[in-house]
Formats: sequence, structure tokens, C-alpha cells
Amino acid sequence: MKAVAVHHVSICVTDLAEAVDFYTRVLGLTLRHDRPASLGPGAWLDAGAQQLHLVHADPPPARGQHFAVLVEDLDEAVAELRAAGLTVSAPVAIGRARQSFLSDPAGNAVELHEAAR
Repeated sequence: MKAVAVHHVSICVTDLAEAVDFYTRVLGLTLRHDRPASLGPGAWLDAGAQQLHLVHADPPPARGQHFAVLVEDLDEAVAELRAAGLTVSAPVAIGRARQSFLSDPAGNAVELHEAAR
């Protein structure tokens, strides 16, 4: 087997409408409309060529799990989110890349990742 990319990440959220609003309005993902209703409550969103799947369920306890959203300018993203009233950690270097973290409304950790320049 040779994996070629991550297709999607699935996370649990307690309030589906609130999570869809957060991920689309705040983080800029796009809601998909091809999710089969037979799957039960949830939503699929596009993040570039990858997807984020939201499942209506209680999130598991935080043990370091997270996913990362690639951003072009981390300082700009952090400033914009803080101006919107969100708590975002200060950018830190990871090798030549940089990252910050915030939580979604259900408490899931989300990394903002700026690739090495």
C-alpha cells in the first residue's frame, strides 16, 4: 500500500449548526451538499482538496489529538481570529514552519499551520 494523501478527518461535535458556522464562517471551509442523509446527523466540509467531516456526538477527552489547517500567513490568521474574540495561542516555530492552536466550539483542538517559507 502507498497512501497518497489524507482525504478527510472526522471529528465529533456537540452542536452541529454551531460547528458548521465556526468552520465555514470563522475558518473559511466550504460546506459540501453531497453528504448522504442516511449517514445520520453530520456535515462534510472542504478544506482545499481535503475534507473535514463533522459527526454529531460527544467529543472524546482531549489527549493531544488535533488536526491542522494550512494557512498562508499565520500572523494574519491569528490576528483576525483574536479580533473576532477567539483565544489563539501565540505562533511558535516548529523547525522552519510555525503553528498556533485554538479550540472549536466543542473543544476540539485545531492547529493553524504555516509551512516553512
